[in-house]
Amino acid sequence: MFPQKKLALFVGLVVSGGYASLAAAEQTVPTELDTVYVTGNQDESATEGSGSYTVKSSDSATKLKLSPKQTPQTVNTTTRTKMDDFSQNSIKDVLAGTSGVSVEQVETDRTYFTARGFDITNFQVDGVGLPLTFGLADGDIDTAIYDHIDVIKGSNALLNGTGEPSATVNMVRKRPTSEFQSTATGSVGSWNNKRIEGDISGPMSENGKLRGRMVAVNQNKDSYLDLYGTDQKVFYGIMEADLTDTTMLTLGLHYQKHEADSPLWGALPLTYSDGSATNYDVSKTTSTDWAYWDTKEERSFVELSQKLANNWKVKTSLTHIASTQDSKLFYMYGMPDKTTGTGLHAYPSTYVYDGQQNLIDVNASGPFRIGGREHQLAVGANISHANIVERSDYSSAIGQSVGDFSQWNGFFAEPDFSASSNTADYNDKQLTAYSGARFSLTDDLAWIAGGRITSWETEGQSYGEDKAAAEHGKVTPYTGVVYDINANYAVYASYAGIFAPQNKSDSSGERLKPVTGDSYETGVKGEFFDKKLNTTVALFKTKQDNMAEQAGMSDGKAYYTGVNGIRSQGYEFDIAGQIWDDLEASGGFTHVDIDNSDGSAAKTYTPRDTFKLAGTYRMNKWKAGAGISWQSDIYSTASGFKVTQDSYALLNLMAGYDFTRNLSATLNVYNVANEKYINSLYWSQGYYGAPRNAMLSVSWKL
Repeated sequence: MFPQKKLALFVGLVVSGGYASLAAAEQTVPTELDTVYVTGNQDESATEGSGSYTVKSSDSATKLKLSPKQTPQTVNTTTRTKMDDFSQNSIKDVLAGTSGVSVEQVETDRTYFTARGFDITNFQVDGVGLPLTFGLADGDIDTAIYDHIDVIKGSNALLNGTGEPSATVNMVRKRPTSEFQSTATGSVGSWNNKRIEGDISGPMSENGKLRGRMVAVNQNKDSYLDLYGTDQKVFYGIMEADLTDTTMLTLGLHYQKHEADSPLWGALPLTYSDGSATNYDVSKTTSTDWAYWDTKEERSFVELSQKLANNWKVKTSLTHIASTQDSKLFYMYGMPDKTTGTGLHAYPSTYVYDGQQNLIDVNASGPFRIGGREHQLAVGANISHANIVERSDYSSAIGQSVGDFSQWNGFFAEPDFSASSNTADYNDKQLTAYSGARFSLTDDLAWIAGGRITSWETEGQSYGEDKAAAEHGKVTPYTGVVYDINANYAVYASYAGIFAPQNKSDSSGERLKPVTGDSYETGVKGEFFDKKLNTTVALFKTKQDNMAEQAGMSDGKAYYTGVNGIRSQGYEFDIAGQIWDDLEASGGFTHVDIDNSDGSAAKTYTPRDTFKLAGTYRMNKWKAGAGISWQSDIYSTASGFKVTQDSYALLNLMAGYDFTRNLSATLNVYNVANEKYINSLYWSQGYYGAPRNAMLSVSWKL
């Protein structure tokens, strides 16, 4: 057995003083630690070490522990096994492989995500929402610390957070294990990609009442894009202490730093000045050799869980998030002449961001009896307070021609950023109370009913504009029914109101009012082979008002207008789990129609049809797999001309081999056919996706 005192010291140092360790680690070559496989986890929703592509139960949607079959919404889960099989090391990788989700990679270090035609703005960690986020991810989110990632389609999380009708992404952390385990993984890949990941977990006391875990990642890579490269470091430490037989205290710390050299701010022009489409090399960039964009997030959390009589439990969590950004960026605007290559102009700027957020969530759940039947109830409340401080400094070089863009090599003399500046300093506050109950009306029929009441307000200024806005006592209801046809099939239907504060601003800098509307879903769930395989056929329909739609760019920033009567409807087919012995798969097909109130097509940058499927088959010591993703054509007129990305498919292949019980290797090859495609038409600019590339990972497990 690994010496418990050493493990206690190791994890304790990370939780209590991990920042000092990180500072030293940043002087070393990037490394990565691979996922530890849980052997003693009693939570059936945990996926680590299960070998499965599905879960038997989850509380991400309702705060109630329900199987996918008993949850009246579509739930897609990416398990630890799937993340490891296909080296899905970032949230972008995970969501790119999630059925019905589109990754709108507008720049190298800013990303939007959409589902059912709408932005995903509600991201949670362990079921605790992050309200009033900007709707896009800066930098990248590493997945090494997560056991699985749930995507709950439709109006967000039934009882949690705001009511976006797209999806909720709930990232469920790894937890300490009751038995010692450790994993170390080293990976090398295309474009000098080097990653080392380590994970160690187990008891920290002789009686096992104190447990700990640490995960650390160091990754450094260049890129297929000219000049671009990133360095990423992650530290995660968590300790659990059984204060009594019914009380558990959890302390945790998560630190991630992402440094990008020569990132894209904005992207390539998609048309020439005559309206014809551009067609650059995949490696083409608009960045310079002096540009950078560094992001950092420090997340500390405390949880207290208390088991009560009659199988009730209460959980309180406090989370503090400190996020910073520091950057020197180079943006190009305009359209080049097709013959001379001139017509693009420089917009250099520096940007500094400091965000502080505090989250408190208290919830209780458990059974109760009425009419001789047992039912379930969940109640809770959460409070969020965030302060945002920003500063942008501008250069007198703004408007300077960059010359013939066909000859652009990233050289542009670094200017002085003292011509002018602008700032923002504002506070976001949100208070939500929610309640939901699952009534077992008969042996086969269950009804879930509940809702939430939300109050939020913003005060302060942003770039010279007053951001004061508020909404109090907004009630959004939810109801859903599930009827078990037999042991394998159930039909369901659900309705949820929509209320979603948004952070996007109009051309005058005024913050757009919240989105409101209604969301409906109905379908058939399937559950087979002792919950090892789950399927869903779903029909959905949504109507929204005041939806943000990009109306243009000003000073390098997008501005938006609110559009009413946006309608989305469609259907999905999903499958996840063990199809037969040794064959695991997950994926599905999604069709969505999105229209304006007059019936014209809306959000045409979103594919109407997508198909994604990934699977692996184990043969003794070998594991082989493939993943395919296809999307229909999309188009945009944001540049004033129509730009089209034809339908395309991406094929990924993997092969793994277990040399011994402890040593294994996995090879992944991505975009095998070397397809050339534009990542996104979400904005008026875009850039190309990665060409064929590969990664080889070698893992040692104890």
